[in-house]
Amino acid sequence: MESVAVNLPIILLFLFGMGLLIVEAFMPGFGLPGITGSILEIAAIVLTYIHHGGYAALGVTVCILAIMGLVVSLVLRSASKGKLSKSPMIHNESEDASALDNSEDLKVFIGKQGITTTVLRPTGMAEIEGMRLNVEAEGEFIPKDTPVQVHRVDGRNLIVKTLRGE
Repeated sequence: MESVAVNLPIILLFLFGMGLLIVEAFMPGFGLPGITGSILEIAAIVLTYIHHGGYAALGVTVCILAIMGLVVSLVLRSASKGKLSKSPMIHNESEDASALDNSEDLKVFIGKQGITTTVLRPTGMAEIEGMRLNVEAEGEFIPKDTPVQVHRVDGRNLIVKTLRGE
């Protein structure tokens, strides 16, 4: 019964610490779960060393490192092939315009006409000369499917105006 009283706190520290480290790996944030989990893991190693000696503490350390290696590989795999990689925040909606990376390239669109493919509030997408481009309305709300003309380039933004009866 004495071994249960000695080992139970070590096991609980190990499991709670590992759980907090896994939470930190999958939920980025302030770092509090990661710091707390690390402290709990170190406490588990120290208690193991005190009650069972250096070899047992080394074994616990190796287990912690192996599990953390597995968690890191799962996080990296999830980031590249899981839900995170399919997030619209990760992929550029306008892959057509990926080659247009500076304002000099965008100046060729000045005076060109197109049609909005999304609502401009004031930014959105428009198809101009067969390319879907990020555009910005000049201070106005422009509904979807509205004819527009590129008025000017401001940095990396195409500024458009609606074509009214032209």
